Amino acid sequence: MRLALALPFFPSAAAAAEEGARAASKLAAPGASQAIEAIAGLAAVLALILALGWAVRRFGRLSTGSKGAVRVLGGVALGARERAVLVAVGPTRLLLGVAPGQVRTLHVLPDEPVDFAGELAAAKEEPVR
Repeated sequence: MRLALALPFFPSAAAAAEEGARAASKLAAPGASQAIEAIAGLAAVLALILALGWAVRRFGRLSTGSKGAVRVLGGVALGARERAVLVAVGPTRLLLGVAPGQVRTLHVLPDEPVDFAGELAAAKEEPVR
């Protein structure tokens, strides 16, 4: 209502309003070529997203070429944000407790491999008290 009252006093505003109405009518009825162009653009973007996802899955796990000094041997979740992780640093194996903001050494395992079969046989031969 205010716009209708202001239009006679501002002829440039009236011309701008008419131009805006014409532009809106052109946008309201897009042609078939515009729809095909929009669909082709969306298909191209979707194809690009799929190609990038494939490339990341295919090439994302390349090694850097250098052997790291620390290897993660395994881990287990102890809580929502806490983990116990077994790592090897050279010949030494460490059991680490990992929580948000901190890493603690829980145990240092011996360097020599444990002979579980020999330990079990020795345990069976010992008398039970």
